[in-house]
Amino acid sequence: MTHLNKKPRLEKNLTVNHIDDLPDDLVFSILRKLSSSASCPADFFNVLITCKRLNRLGLHPMVLSRAGTQTLAVTAEKWSDSAHRFLKLCVNAGNIDACYALGMIRFYCLQNPVSGASLMARAAIKSHAPALYSLSVIQFNGSGGNKSDKNLRAGVALCARSAYLGHVDALRELGHCLQDGYGVPRDVAEGRRLLIQANARELAGSLRSYLSLKSGDETLTELNGLQVQEIRPVNRFLKDWFDSGRVVLAEGLRMCSHGGCGRPETRSHEFRRCSVCGKVNYCSRGCQALDWRVKHKMECSPLDLWVGAAAIGVGDEDVDAVEVENHAAR
Repeated sequence: MTHLNKKPRLEKNLTVNHIDDLPDDLVFSILRKLSSSASCPADFFNVLITCKRLNRLGLHPMVLSRAGTQTLAVTAEKWSDSAHRFLKLCVNAGNIDACYALGMIRFYCLQNPVSGASLMARAAIKSHAPALYSLSVIQFNGSGGNKSDKNLRAGVALCARSAYLGHVDALRELGHCLQDGYGVPRDVAEGRRLLIQANARELAGSLRSYLSLKSGDETLTELNGLQVQEIRPVNRFLKDWFDSGRVVLAEGLRMCSHGGCGRPETRSHEFRRCSVCGKVNYCSRGCQALDWRVKHKMECSPLDLWVGAAAIGVGDEDVDAVEVENHAAR
């Protein structure tokens, strides 16, 4: 009889949740580390659903304030009110990456430019380089408003600050602005120096990714025989959001043709168009130059330019320079 009574007590002891015995500061430390290093939102949420205590502590501002870009990388396919609430919780916790991500989603996808720009501004005030660059693109285009709302000087100032913080796209954009005299006094030599610096940083980043990740990793993509980094989570969200057809752009509005961007127009003829073929549109000079180098160079059909160049013996590099200048003149 005594033996039979011991067995149930042993089974009961095996079901004890030892997580409840851990001190809060240790659990907070583990969850903060997880939120900053998770490779996707699912990795973080799979831990939170383990028990009520982890769920409660995992949604604490101390944890959400440390959430990294991959933890915040909600996909367009899985967008829901719950995903929106999660990002808002992170914003309220002071997470500047969440301010930027939710700001971009609200500005372009949810068609709430006032709230979106406000959230990006909160991140920009704290020197968030991608937010500064995105606000510069908005200023260059007058996005969310009228053509008269363009502010080229403000766009250059925001772009310069983002470039100073190391944002490669901003560095490239600033180089083109200086080279073309767009919103800033023209300085061709300084513009070319910044463009070379942007290309060097981009190449260094691609090489680091190639050396640190195994071949065939999902975070890399094959492009013209070279492996480069995948597009950023927020830009991927924008691209997938509009490609999925869940929101149809108003008649006359176009998407940026650079595959790594995802920005749509907020009014007709907001983006500049290729001055040669007239078939592609770009939200910025940076996107224009990137797409030309990666794809549009092979798709554009300036037949008269190529034939004329061949007739007078102009090299490929000179033709490329003429084409990019034609694009930038738009």
